[in-house]
Amino acid sequence: MLFTIGDRAEGKKLTGAEIIVQALQAEGVDTVFGIPGGSVLPLYHELAVASIRHILTRHEQAAAHAADGYARASGKPGVCIATSGPGATNLVTGIANAYMDSIPLVAITGQVSVPMIGHDSFQEADITGITLPITKANYLVKNVHDLAATIHEAFYIATTGRPGPVLIDIPKDITTQRALFRYPPRLHLPGYRCKVQPHALQVAQAAAAIGAAEKPLLFIGGGVITSEAHEEVRQLAEGQDIPVVMSMMGKGGFPETHPLFVGMVGMHGTAAANYAMCETDLIIGVGVRFDDRVTGKVEAFAPKAKIIHIDIDAAEIGKVVQAHIPIVSDARQGLAAILEKLPGKGDHQAWRQQIRRWQEENPLRYEKSGLKPQYVLEELYNLTKGQAIICTDVGQHQMWAVQYYPLSRPRAFLSSCGLGTMGFGVPAAMGAAVARPGEPIVVITGDGSFQMNIQELATISHYQLPLKIIIMNNGYLGMVRQWQEFFFNRRYAYSEMLGNPDFVKVAEAYRIPGRLVNESREVVPALEEALAAEGPFLVDVRIDREENVFPMVPPGGTLNKMVTGGKGA
Repeated sequence: MLFTIGDRAEGKKLTGAEIIVQALQAEGVDTVFGIPGGSVLPLYHELAVASIRHILTRHEQAAAHAADGYARASGKPGVCIATSGPGATNLVTGIANAYMDSIPLVAITGQVSVPMIGHDSFQEADITGITLPITKANYLVKNVHDLAATIHEAFYIATTGRPGPVLIDIPKDITTQRALFRYPPRLHLPGYRCKVQPHALQVAQAAAAIGAAEKPLLFIGGGVITSEAHEEVRQLAEGQDIPVVMSMMGKGGFPETHPLFVGMVGMHGTAAANYAMCETDLIIGVGVRFDDRVTGKVEAFAPKAKIIHIDIDAAEIGKVVQAHIPIVSDARQGLAAILEKLPGKGDHQAWRQQIRRWQEENPLRYEKSGLKPQYVLEELYNLTKGQAIICTDVGQHQMWAVQYYPLSRPRAFLSSCGLGTMGFGVPAAMGAAVARPGEPIVVITGDGSFQMNIQELATISHYQLPLKIIIMNNGYLGMVRQWQEFFFNRRYAYSEMLGNPDFVKVAEAYRIPGRLVNESREVVPALEEALAAEGPFLVDVRIDREENVFPMVPPGGTLNKMVTGGKGA
């Protein structure tokens, strides 16, 4: 029996390009990001009359980041398209970024015709070889009859288990050849297993450890967001009276205004969160990698703690720190199973009081003079009531955004956490704007990061994406300068951004209004104007040039040895 996909019937002979479009529609894809080129022209010929929306970015890297942002904001896989050779290689940074942060992404690249592969043909690059270490899987399709099944398999792998990017490289002649279109109803992937349900014995051990702990700490990461386990996290924290800390990827997985929330842990985490990590006797790590920015010196990390580690990727458990109770499962399923085994409510009043003292003695603080980025973020939070989707680039502004814009919901903080990719923020926000129309979306960027994908102002202007872009402009590569101040004797080698343009005029050249802020009293009126604008708006804030991010744990240091910085006011 035939069934209809899009405007064509299954069982009909279609070109490879038509098959790609039909397969994307079958997977529920409504938007793709990309740039056309010679080897993908047959595909673009079909996309022009398809129901799928195509967003024309101005750089392929931005297409990958936009697809990434779309996925983070929506929970659906993002899709990007590039032509062969330089088009495909321009996707590499975006693919690596998605891989590090476990973001479901399907990248479709054009390739030279099959007979020309391996001959150093014009615009040929071995993109499957190049991306092998930074994809969950990748494919070079050499037979049009394999195309539909390959696309189906790619989406399945990208979105199941620990999500990640998958690349499909399609030679130009495959897109023009014809084959009978049958979309496979099921998959057979020997060797690919996704363990979702936890082992009952390990669940029982975890529940017993939680019941016996005197100073437990719930440590949440990106797996909580991916698995939508935020409600189970709240139930465990509240039911067992357990304080909560997060990695940057876990931001939004637990309400940051909640009395049990302590803060981000790690290099630029709160003092209370870092002290708690050093004193806890039980860490319940959920969907976290225990990366180096969290642990500091691994040998000295959480020296008093037994560790429960819940992660869907078995390779992550024990990779950095020893897990005393390993649970390989989906975060939501693992937490749900533990909740069923817990005997009753917990009470850790003394532990919470100790953490509260640390919070009172070591609050986030900054000197209230000059034009401070922390003040800008505090006022942004007040004006948006904490309900904006925040997209950041990488650097000092990223850390200030984590610290001074608390969130109460998941999928509202989009940032390059694992790879640390400057230039991520603006295109990721473009993807979020497409995925979540009608929601306020604010880009927090720096003058260095902003210029790495500044050409996307054209995309924002053309599609009238209502992004509010706030540039924390200090005339430096800010985090580089901070490290040079602390660890390289203040020799600011090539970190000063000499020759910066007038960003407001640049925005206006792209038909985007903007406003320059030089003094603190101008911050609120500028933010109000930006937020009230129907379309995009840029605010260039000339912050104090040598403001630093505190607290800071020196690289390779221990979490209880922080530089705390500001004096407050």
